[in-house]
Amino acid sequence: MWSSRFAVGLALAGIGAVATIDLRLYTALITLIALLALHEIDLLLKRADVSFVAPVAYVATVAYLILASGGWLTQHESLLIALLLLAAFAGAVRGRAALTRVGLTVVAVLYIGKLFAYFLVLRRQPSIGWALNATVILIIIATDTAAMLIGRRWGRRRLTAISPQKTVEGALGALLVATLFGVASINALGLGWPWWQSAALAAGTSLAAQAGDLVESAIKRDAGVKDTGRLLASHGGVLDRFDSYLFGGFAFTLGLTILGRLPEGALW
Repeated sequence: MWSSRFAVGLALAGIGAVATIDLRLYTALITLIALLALHEIDLLLKRADVSFVAPVAYVATVAYLILASGGWLTQHESLLIALLLLAAFAGAVRGRAALTRVGLTVVAVLYIGKLFAYFLVLRRQPSIGWALNATVILIIIATDTAAMLIGRRWGRRRLTAISPQKTVEGALGALLVATLFGVASINALGLGWPWWQSAALAAGTSLAAQAGDLVESAIKRDAGVKDTGRLLASHGGVLDRFDSYLFGGFAFTLGLTILGRLPEGALW
């Protein structure tokens, strides 16, 4: 079990590290992950006897990532959302529960497409794009790993009914480890930020990553499943592996903007 999880995790980390070297390759990898995650959400919704307008969701998600990769998201996101709404309504009126399907389509695209787009926004930043991606990924990996290991070893108090295996001790330990790890990573990558900014950024990212994990747990609970899939063997589905990245990437980008490390237009 542990050897399988380690092998899969190491393979994913290696693929990600290589892909970040080139923006086009990284965009292709993020797009593949996003579409697989969206497919898993589609299956979960169908288990709960609801659905979204799948063709519209897939196309809009790819559009989000292309716009982010090209640096056009700020200028064209409003138009994309308007077209998303119109296309979702056009696709939903032919079936039942049209408004529900439209709402689920929009939420799915924002959840997967928009939140994954922030990794491409970070990667596009001149000279430090690779370092920013490496930093946020390392913070999230530290959060996930520490929460699991500390929770299993010292966890006593359940954090929430949404995910019974998560503990208060694991969550707090993950926050501490990820904050220290984030400060060390930022220094090691030569970004040269004050320690308190590095600590605040890492802590906020870790909290958001844990929140993203809980959100996905709530989605799985509604669908009555333990994992979103088996594509990544012991890691479960794609969304199981990358749920914390969705909120974590946004929080990291938001924190950089608040601290003045990114132009405001990079986020909105």
